Amino acid sequence: MSIPVAPFEGDPSLPEKVDVAVIGGGIIGVMTALTLAERGVSVAVFEKGQIAGEQSGRNWGWVRQMGRDVAELPLTMASLRLWGQLNERIGAETGFRRTGITYLCYNKTDLANWGGWHEKGKQYGMESRMLSAQEVTELLPGSAGGLLAGLHTPTDGRAEPWIAAPAIAEAARRKGARILTDCAVRGIETAAGRLSAVVTERGTVRCGAAVLAGGAWSRLFAGNLGIDFPQLKVIGTVARVTGVEGIAEMPVGAGNFAYRKRLDGDYTVALRNANIAPILPDNFRLAFEYLPSLLQTWRELKLRFGASFFRELAVKRSWSNDARTIFEEVRTLDPPPNHAFTRTALANLSRAYPAFARGHVVQEWGGVIDVTPDAVPVISAIGTLPGFYIASGFSGHGFGIAPAAGQLAADLVMGTTPIVDPKPFSIARMRPKLK
Repeated sequence: MSIPVAPFEGDPSLPEKVDVAVIGGGIIGVMTALTLAERGVSVAVFEKGQIAGEQSGRNWGWVRQMGRDVAELPLTMASLRLWGQLNERIGAETGFRRTGITYLCYNKTDLANWGGWHEKGKQYGMESRMLSAQEVTELLPGSAGGLLAGLHTPTDGRAEPWIAAPAIAEAARRKGARILTDCAVRGIETAAGRLSAVVTERGTVRCGAAVLAGGAWSRLFAGNLGIDFPQLKVIGTVARVTGVEGIAEMPVGAGNFAYRKRLDGDYTVALRNANIAPILPDNFRLAFEYLPSLLQTWRELKLRFGASFFRELAVKRSWSNDARTIFEEVRTLDPPPNHAFTRTALANLSRAYPAFARGHVVQEWGGVIDVTPDAVPVISAIGTLPGFYIASGFSGHGFGIAPAAGQLAADLVMGTTPIVDPKPFSIARMRPKLK
C-alpha cells in the first residue's frame, strides 16, 4: 500500500457466535467494537483487508468541530471530549493533541463564510472566535501577509490516522472483541424475519445484530441485501512534507491549502477543496439526489471519466453467499495520488508561509471517501431488516467524529440512551421506507 499503517495481526480463527458483528475495520468499526466490548457485549470485527487500510489511515488527521454541518455539531463536540480521554482509555498512543485549529481568511468571501459559520457555532456553545489579522500573525508566526482574519477553535486538535485505528482495535481485543483481518463478509443470513448470522469467506458466524461500517464499500454490500443506500465516492490526495521548521503545530486551513504537524515532525499537506470525483455508474443512478450538493460544491470537484467506469460497471451487484466476491478480489482501495494537487498545495503554502518553500514531498497517497447526498453520515437501524445497522457515508469527517459515532452505533444496537439525538443521522431522511 501507499501508506504505512501500524501493523496489526488479526485473530487466527472465527468465533462460532457473537452478539454483534461489525463489518469493516476502519476507525468507525473499531470504535463501535470497543464501545460494545467495554459494555460486556460479545463482538467481532470483520475486515476484508487490514485495519485502517483505507480512508481511516489516509485522512488529514484533523479532529475538529469547526466548520461542521450543524446537524453534526453535537456529535462532533461529544467526539472531541472522547478524544481527550482516548489515550488513557485504551492505554496507547493515538497521536491526539489538543492543539487548536485555525482557518485563514484571505478574501471577503472567506471572511463571510467563516464569520457566518462562527455565528452558527456559538448557538451550539462552540468555543471559537474570529481573530484579527494581527492576532492570527501572533498565533501563527511566519506568515507572508495578506490576511484579513481567521477563525480559531482552541479546543480542536489532531491525531495520527496511521496509528489510531490499530491502537483502538487492539484495545477492543483486550476487552474481549474478536478482530478478524483478511476476512471479507459476503452477506448475511436471516431467521424469523431478522438478521441471524454473517457469512464470511472463512465461514458463518451467528449473531443477533450486524453493523455495516464498510466505508466506500457500504453501498455495494447493502445493495446485495436489497437496501438502496445512497453513497458515492470521491478521491482525495494527501502528502507528507519534510524539511519544514518554525511552523505552528496546530492544523491550519485556507481556501487553497491545509497542513498539520505530525508526531514524527513532518507535515501532512493537502490542497483544500480539491477532490477527484470519478464518474461511475452510481453517479448516474443517484444523479438527482446529488444535484443540489453538486451545484454548491462543483468548484471543489474534478470530474474524471475513465477505465474505472467500466471496471465498476462489470462488478456484480448481487451474489450468493457461497460465491467469491469483489471484497476478496480487492482487499484495499489504494488509488494513485494526484501529483498536481500536491504541487499546487505546496506552492500555495510556500507563498503564504515561506518556511514551506524549504520542504519537500517524501510521500503521497490517495484515499477513497464515502459521501452521502447531504454530506452527513448515516448511523441508523434499517427498519426493513431487523438487527441490521449502517454506520457509513462519513463524507470525509469520519476520523474526527469516530469516538462518538462508534458510541452512537453501539447505543442504537443495544437500545440504550444515545450519546446524542440520532435523528439527524437516520436513514429515514433519505430513504423513508427503510425507517
